[in-house]
This record gives sequence, structure tokens and C-alpha cells, in this order.
Amino acid sequence: MNWPAVVIALVQVVLFVVISPLLVGLIRQVRARIEGRRGAGILQPWRDLRKLLGKEPVRAVDSSWMLRVGPVALVVSSLLLCVLLPLVGALSLDFLPSDLFVIVSVMLIGVVALALVGLDGGTAFGGMGSSRHMTVAALVEPTLLLSVYALSIPAGTSTLSLIVGTRLDSPGVIISPVSVLALVALSIAIMAETGRLPIDNPGTHLEVTMLHEAMTLEASGRDLAWLELGSWLKLAALLGLVGNLAFPWGVVTEFSVLGVLIGAAAITVKVLLLGVLLSVGEVFLAKVRLFQVPELLAGSFALAFLAVTASYLVA
Repeated sequence: MNWPAVVIALVQVVLFVVISPLLVGLIRQVRARIEGRRGAGILQPWRDLRKLLGKEPVRAVDSSWMLRVGPVALVVSSLLLCVLLPLVGALSLDFLPSDLFVIVSVMLIGVVALALVGLDGGTAFGGMGSSRHMTVAALVEPTLLLSVYALSIPAGTSTLSLIVGTRLDSPGVIISPVSVLALVALSIAIMAETGRLPIDNPGTHLEVTMLHEAMTLEASGRDLAWLELGSWLKLAALLGLVGNLAFPWGVVTEFSVLGVLIGAAAITVKVLLLGVLLSVGEVFLAKVRLFQVPELLAGSFALAFLAVTASYLVA
């Protein structure tokens, strides 16, 4: 067994469980400051999580087992993302490769689980949120596949750890037009996948415009805590992936204690900086109309397709 890869995977899981609530708190706090509000503080998501974990969930009498299993499935899929993605280090596990198609499949587990949780409540808003959520997912997944595939062509493999290693060894690939197009398409897809502006407004209180929040209306107590933690973990892990694809420096390629510490510090800085940029951008963005979301995601798919085409032409 590849024990260095196992150690790095455990470090990634622990690190992202710690920093994902801090990331969400930082995003909210920066946005509050820019808008002239005081804000609840960076540690508020941690406080909310601790409070929710101490409460018993209230479930409807007619609710099925999905309302109990769905939140846990979302957390497990997000934790698997933290294990598989090259965040702290680019060392692959022997028994669970960090292949692009494996990672997208793991993400789909959480997507479907969240949609079923929204449907299980039997409310109109939950059903609308799940329907919109699956529509966005169907448009996002091809863009995720194509954008990362464009970055995989110079590496000659679809394994993300090897892609990051190739970009670390060949810095000229990072500033190429192919890389820019693919990263822009990937960023738009990630904003849609994680329910951020301009696709969804995570701070909205209008049920008619909700996507993610509409599916969690019937959840409470520990169920809501798992749903929130799973969503935060996915956001932090995908931002870490973008950070390492754009700036791969600091990623561990050969195991050492000092290297792991440097890699953990590097990915923490990248994720938090991208969180700040995300919060600043959201201040100046408005949520697009629901019928314009497919147009935006089609544009990101076109960028990813152009990146794939250009990568073959350059090669």
C-alpha cells in the first residue's frame, strides 16, 4: 500500500474539514464589510455547525429513509472529493485513483443525494429546487469533464494528480491560451455546481428563486448540519482544485513532513484567497434569471470545447 498517499489523503480530509467552515465565514465576512455591514464573524459557520450537531432533527411522519441517508451521503461524497483531489499532495492512492471520471462520478453521488432530500419533503419549493438543481447539474458535468480534459492532453492522462504534477514540471503550460480557456470554463462550472452567484444566491430568502436552499428547507438539526458541511466541503475542495491547476506550486510530489506542512499551508492560502476573490466578485454580480442559466452554462461549455480543440491544434 502507498502509505505516503494515505497520509496525505488523511491530512487533506482533516484540513478541509477545518478550513471549509472558515472559508464560508470569510466569504460572508468580506462581503459584509464591502456592503458596509459588520458581519457575524469568520467563526460563525463553526458556531452554527456546533449548534446544529447538538440538536435532534425533526422529520415529517411520512418522510422516508432518504431524509436520513441523504445528508450523510452528501458529506461522504464531499469527503471522498477531499481524498481524491490533489490538494495538499499529488500522490495517488493505489486502490482509489484520482481519475477525472471517478471524481465526477463521486460528485454526482452528492448531487443526486441532495436532490432526493429536496424531493423527500414533498413541498413545492423542495421539488422546484431539486428540479432546477438537476437541470444545472446536467449542464455543468459536461463542462467539468471537457475543461479538465483539455488540461489533461499535455499530461497524456486523465488522472488529476498527474495533471497537476505535469503543470508543476512545465510552468509554460499554465499561461497558455488553452489553460486560460479551460480554467475560465472550469470556474464558471464550479460556481454553478456549488450554487454561487450568478447561478444561485446562497443568501437569498425568496423561495421562488432558491436552488440549494430550497432543497434544505425541510432539514433541521444534525441533518441540516451534514447538508451544510457537505456543501462547504465541496466548495473548498473545488476551489482548491482550481488553485492547484492555476498555481501548482507548493503541491507535494515527494513525501516528507516538511513538504506536507508546506503543502497544507499553500493550499490553505490558495483556498482562502480564492474565497476572498469569490466574495468580492459576488458583490458586483446579480443572479441571472433562471431561463438565462442554460445560456451561461452553454457559454462555459463552448469555452471548454474551444480549449480542447486548441490543445490538439497546438500539439
